[in-house]
Amino acid sequence: MASVAVSKKEASRDLDHCDIPYYVSEFVEREVGNDYDSLRNLDNLIDKLSENKKQLEEQVLTVSSEVPKRIQNALKNAEDSKKSLSRLLEEETLLSDLISSHLLKAQPWMEDLDVLISQVEEIERHLAYLKWISRIEELSDSIQQYLMTNNVPEAASTLAFMAELDIKLQESSCSHLLAFVRSTVQFWHKILKDKLTSDFEEVLAQLRWPFVGPPQAQALGLAAPASAPDVYSNLEVLFCQLLKLQTSDELLTKPKQLPEKYSLPPSPPIVLPIQIMLNPLQKRFKYHFTGNKQTNVLNKPEWYLTQVLMWIGNHAKFLDDKIQPILDKAGSSVNAGLEFSRALVMLILEKLAADIPCLLYDDTLFCHLVDEVLLFERELYSVHGYLSSFPSCMHILSEESCFQRWLTVEKKFALQKMDSMLSSEAAWISQYKDITDVDEMKVPDCAETFMTLLLVITDRYKNLPTASRKLQFLGLQKELVDDFRIRLTQVMKEETRASLGFRYCAILNAVNYIATVLADWADNVFFLQLQQAELEVRAESDAVSQLQLGQLASMESSVFDEMINLLERLKHDMLTRQVDHVFREVKDAAKLYKKERWLSLPSQAEQAVMSLSSTACPMLQTLRDRLLQLEQQLCHSLFKIFWQMLAEKVDLYIYQEIIMANHFNEGGAAQLQFDMSRNLFPLFSHYCKRPENYFKHIKEACIILNLNVGSALLLKDVLQSASENETLKPSQPSATAALNELGVYKLAQKDVEILLNLRASLPNTGK
Repeated sequence: MASVAVSKKEASRDLDHCDIPYYVSEFVEREVGNDYDSLRNLDNLIDKLSENKKQLEEQVLTVSSEVPKRIQNALKNAEDSKKSLSRLLEEETLLSDLISSHLLKAQPWMEDLDVLISQVEEIERHLAYLKWISRIEELSDSIQQYLMTNNVPEAASTLAFMAELDIKLQESSCSHLLAFVRSTVQFWHKILKDKLTSDFEEVLAQLRWPFVGPPQAQALGLAAPASAPDVYSNLEVLFCQLLKLQTSDELLTKPKQLPEKYSLPPSPPIVLPIQIMLNPLQKRFKYHFTGNKQTNVLNKPEWYLTQVLMWIGNHAKFLDDKIQPILDKAGSSVNAGLEFSRALVMLILEKLAADIPCLLYDDTLFCHLVDEVLLFERELYSVHGYLSSFPSCMHILSEESCFQRWLTVEKKFALQKMDSMLSSEAAWISQYKDITDVDEMKVPDCAETFMTLLLVITDRYKNLPTASRKLQFLGLQKELVDDFRIRLTQVMKEETRASLGFRYCAILNAVNYIATVLADWADNVFFLQLQQAELEVRAESDAVSQLQLGQLASMESSVFDEMINLLERLKHDMLTRQVDHVFREVKDAAKLYKKERWLSLPSQAEQAVMSLSSTACPMLQTLRDRLLQLEQQLCHSLFKIFWQMLAEKVDLYIYQEIIMANHFNEGGAAQLQFDMSRNLFPLFSHYCKRPENYFKHIKEACIILNLNVGSALLLKDVLQSASENETLKPSQPSATAALNELGVYKLAQKDVEILLNLRASLPNTGK
């Protein structure tokens, strides 16, 4: 066993290798161990190991006999695959030779066959060409037969089908076929259009179309004639037949287009029957408003603009009641009234395009034309429901040379208006001064007139077709605001010596009003849209920083921010000047009060009734008079800022120059508190509920000065202890808590200690 143990110890030294002695020693240790009696089972153990050895030998023999067979089978399969591949390669070579030989033999046949195929394809094209010609001739014959039998509806339908075939053939390179089809369509279109137009105009004449006479005649025309059912039936039939010619008419008739510089939006041609209905009106328009007629004058654009509006209004009911149902029944999406208006507006656009170059440099005529056009546009959109997607007069006014002239004239007249409004005698007087409810802002007439001018300019350009043009007008408005601000600043500087005067206050009210209105406009949908357009323009040009772009995009800023900031700065400067002026007066009036003998005044118990210090009367009277004066002259929001700024200055002045500069006995402290709480604070009680909150220094100083002796001594002890022994006695109440308990929040601990030392009645505690 000892030898086994030794061998085990030696075996354990080589655990990282498959060492047989190590496994043997492990096996012996496991089966025998230190039990010598277990050696009796040694025979069984040997038999068991022999059996295991035999099984392992059988497995080794089996494996060693099977592996060569598998290798042999794999080699045989590889040999068979090699033979098959060789056979396939031989067959492929043979087949390739056969194909090459066949192709050589078939080459002449292929060449002959290509020629035959080309001939067949050419014959097929000829046949298709002839079929198209035959088809067109059949349709042409059909139209002729329909017309001979007076079957106009079928003829119109056939012509519409022929026009559709013409459209399908547009991509073909057969120019002669295209010309044949087009000429055939044109031939029958002219015949049908002339016939239907003649019949349609006859029916319209029976209805006394167009309605251009006086209202009585129009009413008579709109009334149903004796043969009304037949007339309206014929109207519907002819209208529908003319609608069928719409496709061929668009093919053959090139619509009149204005030059591209006007950037008119694309719009479909006017439907044929409404074109025919418009013919007499177009003739009248050209007769009266072109050439050398007395009605064609440059200084009277309102004549033709009003005439077109009258025509639209006179025919609206007939178009809605009689024509629109026909269009709806025919399945058309056209609105009769809008189609009629669109055609007449095109006459206006042609007239404007011809007239504007003639009056472009005559300011009076050009400005009058723009005014009349804008009035026309307003009525056209608001009364007659014209669509913004249609061509309009604003497209003509947006043409570069015309638009720049419009901007120049607009600025010129706006500056003239500003000159007149500022030089007016009533420039600084509010027109609502006698109406309290309306005159809350106390707006001078010049400021209200100026903002009305800006509002009118906005109304004039808000219907411009492009955002870029609107932004140019917005830039003009900003220039005008800045110019007006500079003018107000110049007038203000002239009034600086009288900063409490009526005109100075009126200027301040004007500045505040303009800033307030611009801030309101910034939230208007129209200006928000312009802000978005400005953001896109700036983003494309990289003219601003990413921060500014972010502010614009998040709506944190507005298009008027720069102007509003300048106005707010001017407002603050003017208010500061007024506050400083009043404060100087208050300081002058407070000189005697400042020298009051606070140390020797009688106590409250020695006086029957407390009364205001005589030396305080000039100061309080000055405050009262100026507050009343400016309350009447400034608007509520400005006056609120004014009195709060003044209260802050007075609070600090009395605290620093009067309270902290004197010593007080009990009577002096009581008198100070009476003067402040019963006289100074009530002056401001008209403007807020708790005026003492705006005089915190004074209020809290009075609290400290009027503490009874015991409380004052205790407070002084707490403050001294807090400053000296705070780290040693954390359980002692803090100075802040003690001051807050007395109602002192504003004053610092050191200031309170100084105030306590200003009390003459407070005995020395020896600390």
